[in-house]
Amino acid sequence: MTQLAERLSRISEPETIKMAKLSRELKAQGIDIVDLSIGEPDFDTPAHIKDAAKKAIDEGYTHYTPVAGYADLRQAVTHKLKRDNNLDYTPEQIIVSTGAKQSIANAVLSIVDPGDEVIIPTPYWVTYSELVKLCQGEIVFVPCSIRNKYKITPAQLEAAITPKTRLFMFSSPCNPTGAVYSKAELEALAAVFMKHPEIYIIADEIYEYINYVGKHESIAQFGDLKERTIIINGLSKGFAMTGWRLGYLAAPAAVAKAADKIQSQFTSATCSITQRAAITALTGELAPTMAMVDEFRKRRSFIYKALSDIPGLQVIEPEGAFYMFPDVSAFFGRSADGMTVNNADDLCSYLLHKAHVTMVTGSAFQQDNCIRISYANSMEKLEEGMKRMRKGLEALQ
Repeated sequence: MTQLAERLSRISEPETIKMAKLSRELKAQGIDIVDLSIGEPDFDTPAHIKDAAKKAIDEGYTHYTPVAGYADLRQAVTHKLKRDNNLDYTPEQIIVSTGAKQSIANAVLSIVDPGDEVIIPTPYWVTYSELVKLCQGEIVFVPCSIRNKYKITPAQLEAAITPKTRLFMFSSPCNPTGAVYSKAELEALAAVFMKHPEIYIIADEIYEYINYVGKHESIAQFGDLKERTIIINGLSKGFAMTGWRLGYLAAPAAVAKAADKIQSQFTSATCSITQRAAITALTGELAPTMAMVDEFRKRRSFIYKALSDIPGLQVIEPEGAFYMFPDVSAFFGRSADGMTVNNADDLCSYLLHKAHVTMVTGSAFQQDNCIRISYANSMEKLEEGMKRMRKGLEALQ
């Protein structure tokens, strides 16, 4: 028998990836599946960014780069942070990675020791907890309710902090709920952190541009929190560059140096061509990005109304990202075609196999009563997906 490392038993495959695999398998069998599970913009990368990549190839940018990324790319990141967030960083505080997921991994590996407590408001993106488990940290989940639009309150935060708390991790806009923290809400959380200077904060801002309610706000703007906040961002969502694989972190110098050290042993630098294209993305015009956001806004309006019209669903209109996160508990205990729905896992399985539409169970995000629906798909697919979902739910008795 093959003996594998014990650490593998601590983590599981992300439910988001699992559903995408199941969808592909059914499609390979000739079944028409509407996939509303994947968090990937269906748009192509803007032309001016693709042109920059072609130019980079012609100019010979085909060699190893510094682990942290080209110097002028890291300068471009500081430019973006000043332009969009009014935050001042130096290139030495920027580490470019193979996607935002690696940036988060670098940060967690740099901060968390065995036994350290990490506070994660739920619902949350699936990878946060798995990385903490890899580091043998202790996860402190703080459940956030639909009544508060799935956002943690200062009182909840204060109650969760102990002498062992090392890190707080959250996203805004949030995957899976689409929740966006306002400046006032972040300022109230910042006031709590000011009383606990030993706690680091990982602020996942990958959905920054997909915001339907106003200007993006970063918790790093308050007091001295920038000195212990690690901002995570990247190109996948706002620039439709999922396959290009580029994320970055902006952090205190010591954390950035640690992340550079860790990354040097895992992957070294990300793709040189992607890095050159990223400079254009970060410093160029944002009109194509805003056009994508306008289309997401239209889809959000459609799918919110479609879900609101289905009896039994509880749904709030998200303020950012491209997900709906309805409460589906009204359908628990019902059956159809020999299948009984006892929880969100069962409901996603039922909708996949009977209605041929894929969604992600809320249990993946520590919210057992909900499912995540991605509207990063064409309006045609969304309309068909909602028809199938409604029909499938109506059949449950």
